[in-house]
Amino acid sequence: MPDATIAAARDIVGDSLAELRTAVEGCTVEQLNRRPAGDDTNGLAVLVTHTLHSTRAWLSLAVGAPLPDRDRPAEFVVVVEDPAAFLATFDEFAADCRALLDADAPFEPARSGTAPWRAGDQAREPVTAAWALLHAIAHLREHVGHAQLTRQVV
Repeated sequence: MPDATIAAARDIVGDSLAELRTAVEGCTVEQLNRRPAGDDTNGLAVLVTHTLHSTRAWLSLAVGAPLPDRDRPAEFVVVVEDPAAFLATFDEFAADCRALLDADAPFEPARSGTAPWRAGDQAREPVTAAWALLHAIAHLREHVGHAQLTRQVV
């Protein structure tokens, strides 16, 4: 029987990824790359790229999977040239995120690990699997909201 916490997370993450995809479906290159309030803000392409990389990384930490390679600074300078290719990449990342929550292994909320993509001393500070899972979901939901609002103005 699957862990109830992971089952709940799978539902929330799945719904959130679907909402995130809806926010970028049908966008043009200009809409995906536009920074709605100037150069110091993030457009849809950046929001979505960062969200997918972050979600996959935090979920990996939460379930004890190998941590993916991640270049966090590069997530914030992405420029989309082909919306169809961008959606295909989105679908690959979303499938990776869902697969991390499909394992039948028991969830060990007290297991700890580190997140090397974090800045400074935080990169060496251990977090529990429970914290990583909750953070993955909270961060994902926050950026779904950002993407939905950004879509309204681009």
